[in-house]
Amino acid sequence: MKLQPDQSDVQSISGYGPGWVGVNGEKITSSVIISSRGERLAWPAARFEDLGAEHFAQLAAVQAEIVIFGSGARIRFPQAAWLQPLIARRIGVETMDTAAACRTYNILAQEGRDVAVALLLEQPA
Repeated sequence: MKLQPDQSDVQSISGYGPGWVGVNGEKITSSVIISSRGERLAWPAARFEDLGAEHFAQLAAVQAEIVIFGSGARIRFPQAAWLQPLIARRIGVETMDTAAACRTYNILAQEGRDVAVALLLEQPA
């Protein structure tokens, strides 16, 4: 699906599909963290089963006001213990499927919120 955000200086998601996401027109095919402050970080997880506490510690280090976790093609919730670094820093976390995470990130970023999205981009079989 192609998204058309309003013109803005923030990093936006311009499209997404199975195993990819477009960020400012660039196609990304591996899991990624994107922040409204312009950060783009590799998120080394190819499958939901690869995730662990260290992945969510990396999210806490981004220090956004809120983090959106895009869990892939369907919604899957992280283990509560994985969220402790975010909870300790009082960072809000929302979990949704990756498509919904892309749309929600764009809305919050366009509003000027300090938001980061972690997108699990699993490659189709």
